[in-house]
Amino acid sequence: MTTMIERGASATDKTGTGGRGSHALRWWVLAVLGVAQLMVVLDATVVNIALPAAQQDLGFSDGDRSWVVTGYALAFGSLLLLGGRLSDLFGRRNTFIIGLIGFAGASAVGGAATSFEMLVAARVGQGVFGALLAPAALSLLTVTFTEPSERAKAFGIFGAVAGTGGAIGLLLGGALTEWASWRWVMFVNLAFAAVALVGAVLLLAKHAGTDRPKLDIPGTVVVTAALFGIVYGFSHAESHGWTDSVTLAFLIGGAVLLAVFAWLETRVAHPLLPMRIVLDRMRGTSYLTVFVMGIGMFAIFLFLTYYMQLTLGYSPIMTGVAFLPMVAAMVVSSTTAPSLLLPKVGPKIVVSGGFLVAAGGMAWLTRIGLDTGYTTHILPALILLGLGLGGAMATAFQGATSGVQHEDAGVASAMINTSQQVGGSIGTALLSTIAASAAGDYLSTRRPDPLTVAQSAIESYTTSFWWATAIFVAGGALTAVLMPSTAPAPAEGEPVLAH
Repeated sequence: MTTMIERGASATDKTGTGGRGSHALRWWVLAVLGVAQLMVVLDATVVNIALPAAQQDLGFSDGDRSWVVTGYALAFGSLLLLGGRLSDLFGRRNTFIIGLIGFAGASAVGGAATSFEMLVAARVGQGVFGALLAPAALSLLTVTFTEPSERAKAFGIFGAVAGTGGAIGLLLGGALTEWASWRWVMFVNLAFAAVALVGAVLLLAKHAGTDRPKLDIPGTVVVTAALFGIVYGFSHAESHGWTDSVTLAFLIGGAVLLAVFAWLETRVAHPLLPMRIVLDRMRGTSYLTVFVMGIGMFAIFLFLTYYMQLTLGYSPIMTGVAFLPMVAAMVVSSTTAPSLLLPKVGPKIVVSGGFLVAAGGMAWLTRIGLDTGYTTHILPALILLGLGLGGAMATAFQGATSGVQHEDAGVASAMINTSQQVGGSIGTALLSTIAASAAGDYLSTRRPDPLTVAQSAIESYTTSFWWATAIFVAGGALTAVLMPSTAPAPAEGEPVLAH
């Protein structure tokens, strides 16, 4: 266990069995990181399907229900940058293992919850430790795979996990809730964490840093408060409207604090987020890509789930199964686009083209009605969405850590998770508000009989899908202008693998 892959070692290392063994073990590391990433990503949706059962069991109100989701989002979104920098300072292996153990512990508490307060506290705990775990996983991937061809494959697989986790969460949540209990959507994380923990202990090298870690305390406090304000502001807007005084106070306060944070980071000796991370054209556009995807993808999982269950009468498990073609398409595109298309046409074409393909799929969904068929109206749209978003997301994940020094890999990885989380929060609030307005407008000039009410729901879904289509088209246009044409440069490697 004392021999490690040396900095920058690649799959072409033929100096002996150590090099070949190291290369073989890299893919086991990817499996470990993928399991951990899947656990964090699916937790954002797996609880949604189980919420009605949890509400009935624990007896909390409809008004309180949103806190089970919001508690996780607030903790996760506001602490990601801190978690990423901690992994840079104290070692990615250490941070990864602490995140796994903490996430599993919080999940166990949530599964055993006897009250609403206990369940929300567990969800907040999951968010806190998820903020340690997610950046550490991506940064470990970044510094492990530095040879271009294997890096493309690794990021494609990791991007597929990140992109499909939400849909897998819907399927898993439905199956566990229907066949076991809502509590198992929490307990199942113990199995994921156990597998990843064993792999991390056996495969990852211990941190060998000699410098005393230095943390940017002012920047940490300011950006944590800023991200909390923004995520909470958008969550509050969903239920109370955009003109509510609390909504405006948190959104404006969060924006001001973000500006203060950017100013601080140019003046401190050891910044939490060095501006070189986000000002690089490749990395900055990659963060923008994931941010826009986070806004638009919300419409797929939320409104399409509502449509299939409430209008078409699908069970939770059937709904999850219905999303599987999208998962398959996303896996195909995210594992082939980075390795086959990226070297030939460059990231500009892959990402902007992916956005436009996804926009086509979203536009297809606007054709749904009260009795439309799955194979004619939903299946083709899901396949297009999977193909478009999979290729774009895998390329953005690779570009987000392009050319970073190993000491910045954690915070660069955290930025992609932060972009996705903030984008999802905006999508939740924006599209929910648009959907509610569309339904209200439709009902305002009609008699509210059952058929009219049902059609108003269709109007709310299709209006949201049109807006998501426009968001994806805008994302494609922005990336076509901003994204460089050259393939992302590998990050600087470091010793991360013990064997």
